[in-house]
Amino acid sequence: MVNSKVNLLAKSIGLTVALLATQVNAVEFEASGKLALEQRYFFKDAQFENQFNGGQTSLVVEPELYWSWNDGFDSIIFTPFYRVDSQDDNRQHGDIRELAYIHAADDWELRLGIRKEFWGVTEFQHLVDVINQTDGVEDFDGEDKLGQQMVNLSLVRDWGIVDVFLLPGFRERTFAGEEGRLRGPIVVDDDNVNYESSAGQQHLDVALRWANSIGDYDIGAYWFHGTNREPILIPSHNGEKLVLQQYYNQMDQLGLDFQATLGDWLWKFETIYRKTSAESFVATQAGFEYSFIGIFDTNFDLGLLTEYAWDSRGEVDFSTLEFGKSGSVFQNDVFVGARLALNDMQSSEVLMGIGTDLDHSASSFLVEASRRFGESFKASLDIRLLQSSDSIDTAFMLRHDNHAQLSVEWYF
Repeated sequence: MVNSKVNLLAKSIGLTVALLATQVNAVEFEASGKLALEQRYFFKDAQFENQFNGGQTSLVVEPELYWSWNDGFDSIIFTPFYRVDSQDDNRQHGDIRELAYIHAADDWELRLGIRKEFWGVTEFQHLVDVINQTDGVEDFDGEDKLGQQMVNLSLVRDWGIVDVFLLPGFRERTFAGEEGRLRGPIVVDDDNVNYESSAGQQHLDVALRWANSIGDYDIGAYWFHGTNREPILIPSHNGEKLVLQQYYNQMDQLGLDFQATLGDWLWKFETIYRKTSAESFVATQAGFEYSFIGIFDTNFDLGLLTEYAWDSRGEVDFSTLEFGKSGSVFQNDVFVGARLALNDMQSSEVLMGIGTDLDHSASSFLVEASRRFGESFKASLDIRLLQSSDSIDTAFMLRHDNHAQLSVEWYF
């Protein structure tokens, strides 16, 4: 009896080893990523005490490691991120953008770990994008996100794709430090953060999203319950220093995004309804893009963009210290822009845009240009100009932070 158990155990171990060996032999590994050198130059001297003047240099490394096996049905992706900055200690930081296991089946997919999940269709603001926290020290446009812990089950059906999210663990937003630019007159305190939920950062957030494509129309809708990704900033004292304390309340949010591709027209719409213990509000971003293909008998494509943003909360009055009030930067704003694609071997593109606050004398101007060179390099130029004569407006705090940024990226 003992010998039979030993033999059975030996056979089981042998079978397990054989299966593992088969899996190892079937594993495919890929390593890629980028290394970027960035140089910012601010055209004006700093507006607030302890901020630097002139230039800001930083180095970014973001590798991506990818393993797959089981004929590609199982995979692991790992994307760490680190930035070294010459001026702002808060901007020198690291993050795990992604570290996730993914299992794909015929009509469902399971994703476990740290991931980035993007929702949205509009160009100048992504209202419906709610899963990941904003990495505010990267830029002030809200495009960069921190990795988020999640369990995500995606179900593929004839009537659409349903995603269920369990989000354990909350990421606090990053802000520029005392030496940094692109911030307000009072520094945000990173060490003293309060939450409405007694669970704090460990609150379990949940989200449910449905998306489908019907002919020329793409539509998505979701419900989110959990910790608000936008902190309320409350004046407080850290010793003798006046700082802004972050407070994160709980929210329920409904979101809808819609895009229609009708010939040369691209119509875009996003809206949210958010309810917290303090308020409820509605916000909308909507617009269109019209494309001229092969302008002037060339390979160039020109797209003209227009979008409008509205938020029922109105705007926070930054001329006072009542930062604890909720509000929006884009409460009644119009954006117009143009996108030029050269369609050349170097993937040269230029995006220009102007945003105007219809309630205040404030405007913003941006240029984003990029071009590949060689087989592995890409150069990008970003220009941001802000103007405001009204102290209530957000741009008034940043009116000295007009800057240009040149970056060279090496992809490997």
